[in-house]
Amino acid sequence: MKLAKAYEPNRYEADIYKLWEDSGVFKADPNSGKEHFSVSMPPPNETSTLHMGGALFLTLQDIMVRHARQLGKDVLWLPGTDHAAIATNAVVERQLAEQGTDKHQIGREAFIAKVKEFAGGNRETMISQMRAMGASCDWSRFRYTLDDSLNRSVNEVFNKMYQDGLIYRGHRIVNWDPKLETTVSDDEVDYVEEKAPLYTLQYGPFQISTARPETKFGDKYVVVHPEDKRYKNYSDGQTFECEWLNGKVTATIVKDEAVNPEFGTGVMTITPWHDRTDFEIAERHGLEREQIIDYKGKLLPIAGEFSGMDIEEARPKIVDKLKAKGLLVKVDEDYTHNIALNSRGKGVIEPQIMLQWFVDVNRPAVDWKGQMRSFKEVMRAVVEDGDIRIIPKRFEKIYYHWIDNLRDWCISRQIWWGHQVPVWYRQAQGDRAEGVGDSEETYVGTQAPEGQGWKQDPDTLDTWFSSALWTWSTLIDPKLAADHSLSLDQLLEKSVDYRTYHPTSVMETGWDILFFWVARMILATTYVTGQIPFRTVYLHGLVRTEEGKKMSKSDPDTIVDPLDMIAKYGTDALRLALVSGTGAGNDQRLGLAKIVANRNFCNKLWNIARYVEDAVGEDSREGAVPKSIADHWILNKLSIFSQQLGEDLTNFRFAEAYDKLYHFVWDDFADWYIEASKVELNAPLLAYVLEQTLKLTHPFAPFLTETIWRELGWQNSMLISQPWPEICEFEAQEAEDFQLILQLTIWSRAASTLADFVRPNLFFMESSLTLKDNANLLKRLARLKSVDETDTEKNSFISIEFPAQGIKVWLDIDVAKYRSALENQLKEVQGEESILRTRIENPEYKEKAPKELVEQTEKALADASQRAEQLQKILQNL
Repeated sequence: MKLAKAYEPNRYEADIYKLWEDSGVFKADPNSGKEHFSVSMPPPNETSTLHMGGALFLTLQDIMVRHARQLGKDVLWLPGTDHAAIATNAVVERQLAEQGTDKHQIGREAFIAKVKEFAGGNRETMISQMRAMGASCDWSRFRYTLDDSLNRSVNEVFNKMYQDGLIYRGHRIVNWDPKLETTVSDDEVDYVEEKAPLYTLQYGPFQISTARPETKFGDKYVVVHPEDKRYKNYSDGQTFECEWLNGKVTATIVKDEAVNPEFGTGVMTITPWHDRTDFEIAERHGLEREQIIDYKGKLLPIAGEFSGMDIEEARPKIVDKLKAKGLLVKVDEDYTHNIALNSRGKGVIEPQIMLQWFVDVNRPAVDWKGQMRSFKEVMRAVVEDGDIRIIPKRFEKIYYHWIDNLRDWCISRQIWWGHQVPVWYRQAQGDRAEGVGDSEETYVGTQAPEGQGWKQDPDTLDTWFSSALWTWSTLIDPKLAADHSLSLDQLLEKSVDYRTYHPTSVMETGWDILFFWVARMILATTYVTGQIPFRTVYLHGLVRTEEGKKMSKSDPDTIVDPLDMIAKYGTDALRLALVSGTGAGNDQRLGLAKIVANRNFCNKLWNIARYVEDAVGEDSREGAVPKSIADHWILNKLSIFSQQLGEDLTNFRFAEAYDKLYHFVWDDFADWYIEASKVELNAPLLAYVLEQTLKLTHPFAPFLTETIWRELGWQNSMLISQPWPEICEFEAQEAEDFQLILQLTIWSRAASTLADFVRPNLFFMESSLTLKDNANLLKRLARLKSVDETDTEKNSFISIEFPAQGIKVWLDIDVAKYRSALENQLKEVQGEESILRTRIENPEYKEKAPKELVEQTEKALADASQRAEQLQKILQNL
């Protein structure tokens, strides 16, 4: 026997992957003449090793592309990694701090060298881990988000947007992280609830409330709603004097609809530098603004004696001063509010008004269909018009809500790692050229300008700006990109991969970056190329712990390391666990038990193959045709299953597809057909069924199936190159006859168990060729002592009737004992049904319980009701 007694993944996986890669089967061929299927891999960050989210997307995408190859398509799965600007920058800055230095001390050039060294080492590790997951991507086309060709694409797009008036530089309020000393986008801010004191302060004749008294030094505007009757005697623009933190101030009353009259006293003072609402009110009314907190999170001289203090140090002292001046009215110690954190570095966000680069999402431009529409309108239209499909569909509503509330996108970052802003400045000479700044010339282009004195903008671009170009910039020929005499349009036109594989077929990624990345790819790609970036967006959920916690590197106890699981249980066990039981957009819980259960499935398939290998022996595998009713039945099952599996995979129903696969392999093939083959062996057909099963299982468990295929040595080819199976012919009536045997087997086993009877006799009345011709098969499957025809109905026997077949069958077991057991079982099921119905009919349960739990309860109730109905019918028949 060629197959070892037990499947040991570590013995085979590395060799199997090398076999695939060396064969060239991963490589796409744009000249193949086949239908093309393309996927751009979401490039994982180079900050760390592979995590479970990465393992999930690699698994799902690998299933897609392996299945596409089976359907005879030319497949491009383009891999890559992301420079992950803020995240990588933060890691290296932390390393420098541990060494007692920082980036400013070592300088930009040395800092970037350190980052390159760190990222390069991680890149090689990440690639090896992708291979370990079985990712069958085209490594010859590997891309990195800081490649020269991608950098040129970034510069070209920035320049094009700037020339079209879609990128501008201006003073706007931004999210500033004093910890990392950079801006971050709105989508990179996490809001965390915290309890903090709420201070009510006396401001002239008004009372105001704030959780941040340190921001109030510049307050000289009082804002009320114009319709608030409590303040109808005050007019817009009216002034008054009052005592404040640093002495007397002249305050101005502003009436604006942004104020919520229902919150507190309906009065707010504003510091235009404090938050977005304050800033927007100030912009509308042309108010003065002054910075209170510097870029390192310390108070500025406007704070008087508190100047230079950290916020946390200064706050209680400021409160003490307010109290001493009689301006502190009351303190609510149990106030809950949101604190804004940088999702990457976890620094507390301090809003700042800064001169930054922005993408104008509201300005109309000629879109990809020749219409004048803004980016916001285009991002909505491609989904509404059906050009791009989002799976699951419920995320469309979330997507639209995000677009409707989208503000201009701040794309400049004050870090050194990333694509440097392609803008140069120098002191103006003579008449100042139109540009930015009070005394500067500005040059925006794809390369440095000629002449002396030019300095490039020190900022880098938001990572998502470069990632937004991923689907098409990666398809530009790098050799052509080095020729700067070619325009961007010419690069796209001359690049064969771009012409062949764009738009890509599907974008598979996590729902949590729908806005960060997916929406921005739609924005940039339609604008630059006149094409959509992909036709379908499939969103997977997050992978959580068994307890439902989010896996986090800051909490090592929550981490399930994919590489550890691969070492212990094999890659396929992990892949199957990640696919099992989880639909699109739903988070899943993953623990050791789930991985072990799917390792058991792998072992089951291995043991099936061992049995088949032994049973077939040296017999010829040629001429696989059905002979017995079991042969026709398994071919019928295989035909139905392969069609349904193909439909599920085509429609991205991965969990449903694997569920069908699991039950076909475990139930239909192992439990029924293999057992039937022990009565009447059809060696060629048994081998045929195994081969087709391996083909159908291959996208899910590639290492296991390829190993079995290779070890058996029945074919002189690799399984990965085999087409999707076409099932040989069978007779439907013969398949139905075996279904009768199967039903009788299930019934007789259940009845014998309930009546505590071992190997009873079975009798059938009225001539039935099916039972007569297959008595030995039924005897073995149902574990019966005998199967005999009779012409006398024996009332002491259990009776069951099959109306469709028109036959009667008896088992010689104790009727009273059987009835009693059925009645007890019915009581248990009805009790369970009652509990579940009470739970599901409770309005509070449906409102407060997690959606997933409610769905599980509804399914359990339906199952219990069905079991109760079946038991009642059996009792009635008795």
